[in-house]
Amino acid sequence: MDMRDRMSAALKDAMRAKEADRLSTLRLINAAIKDREIAARSEGEAPAVGDDVVLGILGKMVKQRQESARAYEEGGRLELAEKELAEIKVIEEFLPRQLDENETAAAVEAAIAEVEATSIRDMGKVMAALKARYTGQMDFGAVGPMVKAKLG
Repeated sequence: MDMRDRMSAALKDAMRAKEADRLSTLRLINAAIKDREIAARSEGEAPAVGDDVVLGILGKMVKQRQESARAYEEGGRLELAEKELAEIKVIEEFLPRQLDENETAAAVEAAIAEVEATSIRDMGKVMAALKARYTGQMDFGAVGPMVKAKLG
């Protein structure tokens, strides 16, 4: 079952169970995917959005909500922060398991060896290799400095 089918099934289950918050988040995910399909169509690309693109969209949605939750907490709006964190939990159900620090470090080492990177100029190749293999499993914003430190 691909990700779109899993999301459709989850959406129907949430409707049947009358889980309003979960349903709202699942509808946001579907809307983001449909927006991406429309953008792809207007750019002349294939309209079908694959699992890798969906993973990228979900990762971006999680990151946005983490930033929003942090801002709400700093502003003393805890109820809004809790809502954002609840949405993150629903989104993360569709993401693969996140790599821990040791697994991420090992993946970085493997990617550096794979592309035979020797200097900071090869950082783009290393990041591309990591994104191809670990989309949705690691935070590339945090991995970038790690790669830079190893190559620099």
